[in-house]
Amino acid sequence: MTRTAVIVGGGIGGLAAAIGLHRTGWEVTVLERVGALRPVGAGLVLQANGLRCLDALGVGTRVRSDGYEDVTGGTRLPDGRWLARISAGELEQALGTPAIGIHRAALHQILLDALPLGALVTGAEVVRVTEDGEVTQREPGTGREHTVNADLVVGADGIRSAVRGALWPEAAAPSYVGVTAWRGVTPVRTRDPVVGITWDRGAEFGIVPLADQRVYWFAALNTAPGEPRGDEKARVLTRFGRWHDPIPELIEATTDVLRDDLACLDTPLPTYVKGRVALLGDAAHAMVPNLGQGGNQALEDAVVLAAVAHRRDGLQAYDRLRRPRSQRVAKASRAVGHLGQQLSNPVAVAARNALVRVTPPRLALRSMARFADWHPPSLD
Repeated sequence: MTRTAVIVGGGIGGLAAAIGLHRTGWEVTVLERVGALRPVGAGLVLQANGLRCLDALGVGTRVRSDGYEDVTGGTRLPDGRWLARISAGELEQALGTPAIGIHRAALHQILLDALPLGALVTGAEVVRVTEDGEVTQREPGTGREHTVNADLVVGADGIRSAVRGALWPEAAAPSYVGVTAWRGVTPVRTRDPVVGITWDRGAEFGIVPLADQRVYWFAALNTAPGEPRGDEKARVLTRFGRWHDPIPELIEATTDVLRDDLACLDTPLPTYVKGRVALLGDAAHAMVPNLGQGGNQALEDAVVLAAVAHRRDGLQAYDRLRRPRSQRVAKASRAVGHLGQQLSNPVAVAARNALVRVTPPRLALRSMARFADWHPPSLD
């Protein structure tokens, strides 16, 4: 008898879980709240662990062809001076695979193309979920409600997860971390920029080349809660427009500047599983982006869940395998954020910069790369 899985949320983690479960024999349905999927978001960096997960899902080759392999980069100061540099290929030598910069919309489309026909249902507002696998959705337009009973329900519906809210009412709400982030993608780059991070007191700017001659960039700034929105591009230019080249050029060349007031699940969940329901990705362990592991951890969740879900103790095994690691990565991301972008005391900033200068780049690389040194289980 075919087992059925309903995945709530059609983002990267939800689609990856659907693909993995389908590959292991499940009949899958993905319920996505938005009525029509559009290319959205900016870029992300797929590290070795995420790329290996995509290989396990059968889409790694296409991801690599649509992505841009890591190049020489490092950490700089706003005037352009280098604190540390890492040559191209060192990450690949350390882990056996390079990091890949890719537009989030491109990765999303690759995953959509790998779904079984008819698996995605858009405009599906989930209004009720129970531990025994009942999922009630409200049909768009008519308002009628429709309930199905699944062998497995996956809450992959993001940091403000309706599934988590329904079944984990005791869980703490997401916490604002005191940082606003802006993201953008340039239409076309005129030269190859150097990938890397630039640090200032309470601010940072990152540059990631993409495969289609565009550049993904992000900026982050310590901010008080509740600051009003406005002309976000102008605000980024005001704060970062005098930093080293090509930062002003990248901001000027960007049409749409996205803003996010960063939040995370600071209080770890005691379990990712209740009854037939499992949480993954941001619904389970939303983290700050300072290690670049958010999307990669969601991919790990998806592959591990697909590998163990058929077992009698499948969801307990998933929780046992995923919760300690993902929460450890989330905690480390928070710590790196405090040391890097969020650090604002001038004495502490000077001490940090001096430490980075004298730390051998390979040692620093190993300390960061240990989070990406992970291998997924096989789905064959």
